[in-house]
Amino acid sequence: EVQLVESGGGLVQPGGSLRLSCAASGFTFDDYAMSWVRQAPGKGLEWVSTISMTGGSTYYAESLKGRFTISRDNAKNTLYLQMNSLKSEDTAVYYCAKPRYGTRYEYDYWGQGTQVTVSS
Repeated sequence: EVQLVESGGGLVQPGGSLRLSCAASGFTFDDYAMSWVRQAPGKGLEWVSTISMTGGSTYYAESLKGRFTISRDNAKNTLYLQMNSLKSEDTAVYYCAKPRYGTRYEYDYWGQGTQVTVSS
């Protein structure tokens, strides 16, 4: 059974940092590119970032470049998102997502999400 379990969210002040983790199980983690997607209150899903199977290539939403860093540890089956210089508009539920085999963005499994709230 595929499982994706996010952690690391919380309340942080503007300008602060958080590191999200996503523990994956039930599939061969390094066979898949992995992504982070977020949903702000009252809004739709927004793609945040994707990392290739090996971690050698990373992709970001244009508005997040330079502040967020995606990474993975294939030995630990874990995906990460380092978020720096957080802004109120980064407040959202953050999900890690696994794609269908052979695709990058056709997600078939999601975690339960972790809440990130940026507020003073």
